[in-house]
Amino acid sequence: MEIRDPVHGSIDIQNVEIPIIEHPVFSRLRNIKQLGFSEYVFPGATHTRFLHSVGVMHIAQKVFNKLFKNYSSSKDLERVRETFKLACLLHDVGHAPLSHTTEIVMPSLSELNIPAPFAIKQNRQATHEDYTIKSIVDSEFSQSFKQVQDQYEVELDQIACLILGKNQKDEYFCLEGINFFPILHQLVSSELDCDRMDYLLRDSYFCGVSYGKFDLDWIIDNIGPAIIDNKAYLGLSERAVVTFDDFLLSRFHMFVMVYFHYRAVCLEQMLFKFFNSSNEYKIPADISEYVHHDDHFLMKALRNSKNPFAKRIINNNIPQKVFESFNIEQEIKLDNITKYCDQEDIDYIHCSSSSRLSKYYGNENSDIKYPLKVIRSGFGIDENQYSDIEKTTKLFQKFSKSHSISRLHLDVEDLSSAQKAQLLELINT
Repeated sequence: MEIRDPVHGSIDIQNVEIPIIEHPVFSRLRNIKQLGFSEYVFPGATHTRFLHSVGVMHIAQKVFNKLFKNYSSSKDLERVRETFKLACLLHDVGHAPLSHTTEIVMPSLSELNIPAPFAIKQNRQATHEDYTIKSIVDSEFSQSFKQVQDQYEVELDQIACLILGKNQKDEYFCLEGINFFPILHQLVSSELDCDRMDYLLRDSYFCGVSYGKFDLDWIIDNIGPAIIDNKAYLGLSERAVVTFDDFLLSRFHMFVMVYFHYRAVCLEQMLFKFFNSSNEYKIPADISEYVHHDDHFLMKALRNSKNPFAKRIINNNIPQKVFESFNIEQEIKLDNITKYCDQEDIDYIHCSSSSRLSKYYGNENSDIKYPLKVIRSGFGIDENQYSDIEKTTKLFQKFSKSHSISRLHLDVEDLSSAQKAQLLELINT
């Protein structure tokens, strides 16, 4: 089977993988847009989680082949490769309609009845990751893996472990005495993973912008294992650190210019208000019912609703943006404006983002279980030398503090003349 992808070109799908991709649980991703409400700003951004997931698996295949190019073909190698590919393919399979936006109406984790090894902290709300694990290890979807299980002896629990980053079976990922679980998990979810490598290029392409472009081939060519205590961690050759900087900046610029665009974010906030003011839409815990919940399902619920927030979302009618802050001084001014609105009982939408360039680094409270290493090798160096990435590139230090953007939206036309005058005074002083 061949998929023609506008970003990567031809992508080959093995026959044993077709039942997985064609199963309703995975096919549901055809009807979930990668960027949610962003199409209201970038009309070309209607690409789906389905194609993104296939693209991630394609990159995973290329990266794996680079990492293990010197390894002889073996049954163990093929098992690890297929497990890794499927973890990348299925990392998003549990996403709800409009991606992250609707997780607020997911049930409690206990209602999903996830098998004990994967049910972490039951007294919390479920997330799309929980639905991903439930779909793989405990639903009818698991039947679609029979062919890859027969051919490669893939274990579904190990796919789930690779996604979660919690290894339960070291020997499964060991090749020639080296445990490759850390590096493979990092390539599923980390600072430099196959997911980001795909979505930056894909989102940039479909949004019609250039911010997310980076040298994918050079990154892949310079990825390698950093072997420490017989464990392989994700390493990057020091000659590609500048390209990695460009990769980080690409993600940062995409966040500022695309992912946190004021209209898309305001629509998300209005959807939150719809959920909080209405019980018209809930996400079911039953996977057989969940399979029907895609963007079309949710949008139909919004169209049929008489809730004012639902009507405004459908009509792409957001309150006017009256103020935007990018620094501490502006944040203080915004705080004064919101206090005035509260005092006057003026309804508003406050959109704020305390976003770090990296969620894995530059955070004193972060727990980096599998660090990204820089590999130094060459003339005069008998064995590879490793250093932590944050000590090699200055970007982690530069963006160690949060880059915060805050915005205030409200319906100016509903204000009295006195309120408008006071609002303008607060904005301009």
